[in-house]
Amino acid sequence: MDRRNVLKLTAFAGATGALTLGGVTSARSATGAAETHRITGRLPAGAPDYVYLPVEVPRGVREIAVSYTYDRPAVPAGVHGNACDIGIFDERGTGLGGAGFRGWSGGARTEFSIGAERATPGYLAGPVRPGTWHIVLGPYTVAPQGLAYEVTVTLRYGPAGTAPAPVFPPQRARGRGRAWYRGDGHLHSVHSDGLRTPAEIAAAARAAGLDWIVTTEHNTTSGHGAWDGLWGDDLLVLTGEEITTRNGHVLALATDPGTFVDWRYRARDGVFPRFARAVHRAGGLVVPAHPFATCPACNWKFGFDEADAVEVWNGPWTPDDETAVAAWDALLATGRRLPAMGNSDAHREPQAVGLPQTVVLADDLSRPALLSALRAGRSWIAESSSVHLSFGATGPQGAHADIGGHLPGEEAVIHLAVDGVPADSTASLITDQGPMLTVPVPPDGRMEWQTSASRAAYVRAEVRRPGGAMVALTNPVFLDGGRS
Repeated sequence: MDRRNVLKLTAFAGATGALTLGGVTSARSATGAAETHRITGRLPAGAPDYVYLPVEVPRGVREIAVSYTYDRPAVPAGVHGNACDIGIFDERGTGLGGAGFRGWSGGARTEFSIGAERATPGYLAGPVRPGTWHIVLGPYTVAPQGLAYEVTVTLRYGPAGTAPAPVFPPQRARGRGRAWYRGDGHLHSVHSDGLRTPAEIAAAARAAGLDWIVTTEHNTTSGHGAWDGLWGDDLLVLTGEEITTRNGHVLALATDPGTFVDWRYRARDGVFPRFARAVHRAGGLVVPAHPFATCPACNWKFGFDEADAVEVWNGPWTPDDETAVAAWDALLATGRRLPAMGNSDAHREPQAVGLPQTVVLADDLSRPALLSALRAGRSWIAESSSVHLSFGATGPQGAHADIGGHLPGEEAVIHLAVDGVPADSTASLITDQGPMLTVPVPPDGRMEWQTSASRAAYVRAEVRRPGGAMVALTNPVFLDGGRS
């Protein structure tokens, strides 16, 4: 490690808002087969998004262990205090795209280690090769007083060991042929900032009546190989990532196992389309998550040009979900046929896996079939597996369209049937003009409404509790008039 008492800041070429420290002040100590370095510094208010601390790793190191602390001074009401994330890149570098990526824990951990045979959840096991590694600090928010940090790096020497081959989940489960399959596409475990283990998530998914789930850790793929023995004929486990940028979060939904997608950019950098294409090359869908969430950096700022769907319902129903549904409906009214989905984003107890869940009409319980159905909008969202719904439209000469489908012809009869909803729920039919019919759910749960393609470009359904909380929400049926 460079021990010069010089702090040289050079702009990191790979991304806007990042700095690599060209030299750092450090203190070194050695005991037996270990060598420890302590790095201290202070980041001012307005610090770059990411700061890279170089660590020289010599030959013979079997494990690198890192811990860190930072101060938390008092701040005035309404002012953000200090919050600092951490991760690491190996000797392959910190370039945007992540060739050297070895792990990220955000602010969920204060220490981690990486070796060939094992690594802390959130980090990737593998050889500790010689060269310049970089600890990356992510000052999420910085107090007006600045952020003082201390990073301790311990290099442990010895035989390297052998990295185990990851065991990834299969891409298909037995299923029931063409059927409606319930799933939760946004979940966190101990591999990022969740507290549940993969085993606990799998058990919760089964208890919630789910057929499929997607693991979506923040900015890491370490959880992709953590599900061995947890999938089965009754549960399909797919892999992905929650790409957590400073301008919003987006799900890389059901990408190829082991696919890492970088997050170190803002909307102004103009690079998001590149990473959206990376998600598509890996077979996944681009799904902006909780686009109107109110936490810092959670609000989606990249637009929807690259999106395949949008998460309009995230966890228990809240005002930002209401805003998301309204914004999605406005997109539909402009002719942008962007499907909606809902996920729990569950991290820990008592957050419920499967609240809400996306119910998908797929040809079988497989990754290709589910993604095809999600992309086509053949899905609806429910607060639990006890809610059942059917929705569609019929034309005068036997034409029929289900959720996500297109009904040709001018005249249309809309059919909605629901079951398992709370007492005193209301059902609404909504078009590009807004809610056109809102009535109490009848005792038999069935209702019909007549309209036409001249009056409605699409029709979708909502079921709500008294007070307005959502119970179920469908994607639209599109009324195409004379178009087939």
